[in-house]
Amino acid sequence: MTDRIQLGLTDVSASGAPAAPASAVNEELLVTGMTCAHCVASVREELSEIDGVEAVSVDLVAGGTSHVTVHSATPLDDDALTAAIEEAGYTRVSA
Repeated sequence: MTDRIQLGLTDVSASGAPAAPASAVNEELLVTGMTCAHCVASVREELSEIDGVEAVSVDLVAGGTSHVTVHSATPLDDDALTAAIEEAGYTRVSA
């Protein structure tokens, strides 16, 4: 039996959910250490402070490797993305 944790997050793949902006660049990041909605909010907040970031979406895998997508109109500095994740208290990992 698998227990599910209800985090009050919106499934962006569900019909009727708002779509991510039609950005020219989508940076796909892998992040470890996130376990809850507060973790998601912290990562979104730090990444959103980077100039050029239009939106951040997170596919949370509690206790595992979460997938973070950063939407922007232009390419973003990779070191700035990593620094923002570390500032939030989490670790970016390679694919």
